[in-house]
Amino acid sequence: MRFLAILSVRNEAAFLLEWLAHHRAVGFTDFLVFSNDCQDGTDRMLDRLDALGHLTHVRNEGPYGKGGIQFTAMKLADKHRLVKKADWILALDIDEFVNIHAGRGSLGDLLEALPDADAITLTWRLFGNGDTPRYEDRPVTEAFTRCAPPVIHWPWRAAMFKTLYRNDGTYRKTGVHRPRGLRDGADLNAYRWFDCEGRELGQAFKTKRLFSDYGQPNHRLAQLNHYPLGAMESYVLKADRGRAVHSDHMLGMDYWVERNFNTDEDTSVSRYAAARDAIRALLMEDDKLARLHADAVAWRHQRFRELMLQDPYRALFSRLLMTPPSRPINAVTARTLTGFALLGRREEARRAQETSSSAPEADRD
Repeated sequence: MRFLAILSVRNEAAFLLEWLAHHRAVGFTDFLVFSNDCQDGTDRMLDRLDALGHLTHVRNEGPYGKGGIQFTAMKLADKHRLVKKADWILALDIDEFVNIHAGRGSLGDLLEALPDADAITLTWRLFGNGDTPRYEDRPVTEAFTRCAPPVIHWPWRAAMFKTLYRNDGTYRKTGVHRPRGLRDGADLNAYRWFDCEGRELGQAFKTKRLFSDYGQPNHRLAQLNHYPLGAMESYVLKADRGRAVHSDHMLGMDYWVERNFNTDEDTSVSRYAAARDAIRALLMEDDKLARLHADAVAWRHQRFRELMLQDPYRALFSRLLMTPPSRPINAVTARTLTGFALLGRREEARRAQETSSSAPEADRD
């Protein structure tokens, strides 16, 4: 069985070996990694890992389509031999770690727990900053253990998922969160989607949904540990790097507040620590990889010092230091917010309909 993980990265070399070792321990057999415009040696590290046979590296240097850098990478992946050979596919980010609770924690154990599944939604569990200002070279999964509660009511982004799916041709395209491009004539009734509570999901999940229903448990069999913030210093560098999808939008406090939940603690991912550390140690036996990792760590410290000479980044860092952890919203307030959101969507649809109906005939063509 071939399990393929697809990854797109920029300036993430300091985190790459941990991520790769972890997902080897989970059971992924193949890795297709795209890089673009790296200053910290990520591309050189990926070249070395490729030469050693640990992954396949593709440079994604553009031009980029209207969907941006990450969607362009997905289009390149659609044509790649590893995608064509894979039995199961999962697109991930460098700050996402698969954490399987079923059995001994392998991908095979997850499939055994859901034997009828052709697609499995791995719902995020958001891990907050834990009041950590400084970046240190230590495993992300050990440094950040404070997280959102297991049942969260708001925001909807806290319940987004990535999809592990059977690559049988039902879908023609890979996607950031889910497979896309349903093949003409595909029988969706025969292609079965499940969540990690063991619930079978309906048609909306098979065609368009990007997030699980919030206000309910979603993680019994597996979860996707998501570390979108890291240390405050790392968040400043993330703002400097730019977003993978909306690369023209600088990260600010809105992104931080919607993800910095620290009410609970979850150390379940530590079940992989021994295997991860053993695999990472083997990787670090290569002198070139060890040197590239050390250089990437030094680059992060140096780049942060450079950014602190610029007012927008210095202001962002100061706001991070002043802002307390985010407070979860209760179910009643969440329903109120959801009601406002639905009313807003209806109003937008009404205005769009009015604009369309009042446009001259030539404009409608």
